Amino acid sequence: MSAIEFKHLSKNYGSLLALDDINLVIEEGEFFGLLGPNGAGKTTLISILAGLCRPTTGSATVMGHDVQADFRQARRLLGIVPQELVFDPFFNVRETLEFQSGYFGIKNNGDWIDEVMHHLGLTDKAQKNMRSLSGGMKRRVLVAQALVHRPPVIVLDEPTAGVDVELRQSLWKFISRLNQEGHTIVLTTHYLEEAEQLCHRIAMLKKGQIVALDSTANLLARVKNSDSKEGDLEDVFMQIMQEESSS
Repeated sequence: MSAIEFKHLSKNYGSLLALDDINLVIEEGEFFGLLGPNGAGKTTLISILAGLCRPTTGSATVMGHDVQADFRQARRLLGIVPQELVFDPFFNVRETLEFQSGYFGIKNNGDWIDEVMHHLGLTDKAQKNMRSLSGGMKRRVLVAQALVHRPPVIVLDEPTAGVDVELRQSLWKFISRLNQEGHTIVLTTHYLEEAEQLCHRIAMLKKGQIVALDSTANLLARVKNSDSKEGDLEDVFMQIMQEESSS
């Protein structure tokens, strides 16, 4: 069974075609990168997966459960870290995570909440009101919220945007451990070195279409073969975007 599958998925906003016939399978246990310039359709794809918007045509599933027809089970199997800093200003960090557990019907989740807070450097902020936290700390709480119900599929939408190096390192160490334990990870990022170091396989989007899909090693070899020199993922990204612009 695939962790995530999109079949002939398209999304129109009036005359704007945000996604154009996306077909993509992400296997269980993958660390998968979803890359593309601003406006490529990455967030729209994630929003459909999360049930925040409906596709115009096509379907999306999480662990075989359709995100529309079987939305309750699909939501239980999915944890999403959004780009936006969305939080409830009336609760402290621990209460926020306890309420998030409750949304999924999970009781007596204190040990896992403690572990997640420890790995994300939130332990000493547990009793702090969400309003008093810095932007970086709020982002850590968003990551913790996505993990609190132990979903097998985790989607990280620009999780390290605007955060310090320490969080970046601790977050990737923890997320890599979860991936090694069998969790499927989907990452969107503009930090291409992160995708290069972490992702097993990468899809690149432009104007709502997948313009490249391959293993990270094969994508890197593509630049090396064409230029007879070592390249990095930024070289690959720029080459593919240029090829698509000229085609």
